[in-house]
Formats: sequence, C-alpha cells, structure tokens
Amino acid sequence: MEVPLLILVAATICFGASNLVFYGHAIGSPNYTLLHSESDYELRLYREVSWISALVQGSSFQKSTKDGFHRIYQYIHGENLNSAQLPMTAPVLTSIVPSSTATVHYVRLFLNKSNPPQPNPELNLQFTKWRAQCIAVRNFSGFAEDDNVKKEMEGLVASLTKHSTGNTAVINDTSSYTIAQYNSSHYQSRRYNEVWIDVSGVNIDGCLPH
Repeated sequence: MEVPLLILVAATICFGASNLVFYGHAIGSPNYTLLHSESDYELRLYREVSWISALVQGSSFQKSTKDGFHRIYQYIHGENLNSAQLPMTAPVLTSIVPSSTATVHYVRLFLNKSNPPQPNPELNLQFTKWRAQCIAVRNFSGFAEDDNVKKEMEGLVASLTKHSTGNTAVINDTSSYTIAQYNSSHYQSRRYNEVWIDVSGVNIDGCLPH
C-alpha cells in the first residue's frame, strides 16, 4: 500500500510571515519564538523538541523521504510495542547530511505525546531530542523535490548574507540543511514547505549561540 507523505486533516492553510495557522482539525507542531522577520526569511528559536527519527542512506531526497516516512507512518498507526495509535503532526522533516561516502537523510516527525511507545524493532526508528536552537527559515511553495531543495537552501543562505548588516548570522554548515513539509503528497495546490538551517552567533537577543 502506498502511503501519502503526510496526512493532514486540515483543509486550508493560512500563510503568515511568522506562523502557520491550520484551519480544521488541530495539528500538533513544535513551538517556537519568532526572533526576527524579513520578507524572505525569518529566525526562530525552537525550545527542546522530541522527534521520532528514521535514518535513510541514499542520494535521492524524495526517495529517502518516502522510505523514512513509510516507517514512521507504520509506527504512529500501531506498529509499536503498545499497538497504540499516535496523532499525526506537522511538519515532516528531512535533514540532508552529506558525507565523503554517502548522503544520509534523517526523516523526522514531531512527538507531542509524553512517554511515547517504543517502535517495533524491525522499523529501525530512534527517538531523538533537539536542544534549544536558533533556526533560519525560508518558505517555498510547490513540491519539495530532488531538483529544487538545494536551490532553496542556497536562496536562504543568500538572504542571510544580504541582511547580515546588524544581524550577523554565522551559519554552522551549509552542506547540512533540513526541509520541512506541511502537506500530504496528494495535496496539489497552495503547498507550503520550508528550508531550515541551524544558525549560531546571531546578533539578536534571545538566540542561543552554541
């Protein structure tokens, strides 16, 4: 059975400079504080966040995301030691981490439930926790695909460079970045995605340097 990338019961998305509002059924998302906003990017402070994570090796962003999310989808639909059904959350993250031998993708889903059940071992999933960190974010529409995700990351880097005066952002590693997807693969119009880069040393109160 083919599993859609992300099942959203919300029908409409309102686009805002600093936040996303889902109309319809509530969708859990990690909380953040908006630190700075420009027309083409924003800086957010995310507090400690828990994820269920699937590691996938492969050169294709799309295939790795599909493979990783399929395992996570099984987990939240009962393939866990408690046979529990867990709520769908947003976004689905895919972190791209190149190496000298292969590109590694970490596909993640936000866990908004305390003490979530352990995944069945054959799914090869891990719980991960992010410490508080500042994230630079650029949004883009359409589908996130192999041929455009790197371009969106480069656009975010260009925006940070353009606005660097007075708000100097030190980008830790431009080879590693994250794509956040908020829509089902069956959702054709008004799609919303984001590219995330971890930043440190930002000259803004409230951002936590590493």
